[in-house]
Amino acid sequence: MAERPKHILFLTGALAEPRLRRVLAALEPLEFRTTVVNLGIKVAALATTEIVLRRLASTEGADLVLLPGRFRGDLDRLSAHFGVPFERGPDELDDLPQHFRRQAAPLDLSRYRTRIFAEIVEAPLLGVPAILERAARFAADGADVIDLGGLPDHPFPHLEEAVTALRAAGHTVSVDSLDPRELLRGASAGASYLLSLTEETAWVARETDAVPVVIPTTPGDLPSLDRALDTIRGAGRRCIADPILEPIHHGFTDSLLRYREVRARHPDLEILMGVGNVTELTDADTPGMTALLMGIVSELRIDHILTVQVSPHCRRTIREFDAARRQFFAAAEAGALPRNFGDALLCLRDRKPFTSTPEQVADLAARIRDPNYRIEVTERGLHLYNRDGHHVAGDPFALLPHIDPRTDMGHAFYLGAELARAQIAWQLGKRYSQDNELRWGVAVDAPDGTGGRGT
Repeated sequence: MAERPKHILFLTGALAEPRLRRVLAALEPLEFRTTVVNLGIKVAALATTEIVLRRLASTEGADLVLLPGRFRGDLDRLSAHFGVPFERGPDELDDLPQHFRRQAAPLDLSRYRTRIFAEIVEAPLLGVPAILERAARFAADGADVIDLGGLPDHPFPHLEEAVTALRAAGHTVSVDSLDPRELLRGASAGASYLLSLTEETAWVARETDAVPVVIPTTPGDLPSLDRALDTIRGAGRRCIADPILEPIHHGFTDSLLRYREVRARHPDLEILMGVGNVTELTDADTPGMTALLMGIVSELRIDHILTVQVSPHCRRTIREFDAARRQFFAAAEAGALPRNFGDALLCLRDRKPFTSTPEQVADLAARIRDPNYRIEVTERGLHLYNRDGHHVAGDPFALLPHIDPRTDMGHAFYLGAELARAQIAWQLGKRYSQDNELRWGVAVDAPDGTGGRGT
């Protein structure tokens, strides 16, 4: 909205009206006047454009009309007819406070500071078409640089062809090898970055314009890293330092301290952190690790991360880091905790999983006068109700005796699928909304095809 509204008209139905009024009352004082209009139907989200045109006599002087988020009518037609903007609100009434906060200060996740290098592991074993296919997926997931990972003692005869093809496809390329000859070949073919040089191989930087990533001669040997940096920077060359992040129980904490030490010694130096030693070598869901690592990256102002997707449980790490870098950048810019800057990393649980209390569902169920089954989830379990009764259980099979045996096969299948979805939501603590897919953050492609990276 270009200007903040001074008067908002909320369209609702009979079932949601009491809760809407409670939510609005809890938001007082508001910066705008509110009017609630019941369209005279049970569920306003199911109203058609024609129903709204027939039943809404006046917008009562409002400069914005807000409909339920699941309303599927023609907003443009309604806006033109009434001469007032019609918009959809959030799917759930309890999300109205957050909705209005975002309207007042829209969340900008377009910016980030840290670049993502995505390594194609064992690139020498892949043909150029396979390398291009994988690079396209990595770039779509958020990678800024495609890293060709070499293999010790294994030739990479098509290295130049791979670099040339990747660049022709629009990718920025790095070559990742401890063999100086491969690094020089990659640079000659057009690679922009070389991973990794040590004190002994720092001379490679003199032979090419590619930006070198410099590592210690042995893990933990920061003096050797400093000497290599001095050699390369002394020649006026740009370079990136990688103190090396070690696996947990193999020097992880000490390696984090080395990153802090390098940043303290070199406030303006570009730093890269390879995260695969943690994400790939830890049996834990990666979104949490991603968030914690990105917090370290954010505080230490680390410029680049190198990630891999080899282990099956790491198959979304590029998307995770892409979401995390945007959320954490926005939080840092606001000087705020990394909360309420998007839900892409809330994959297994939601901040507010249950939108209704058991008492509220019971009150609603008591007012139902039709045979259609409704399903809701509260902290108490799965609620199944219609005019014939209200039943609560943690297991869908416990609700089976309360379903009319005359229900046709198609509807029975629908109820089974919905109750299974509701059980998963209840067990994990996720938001459930009947007739809608569960949201899994960045872990699963969202129904709108965004890859779960939306807010």
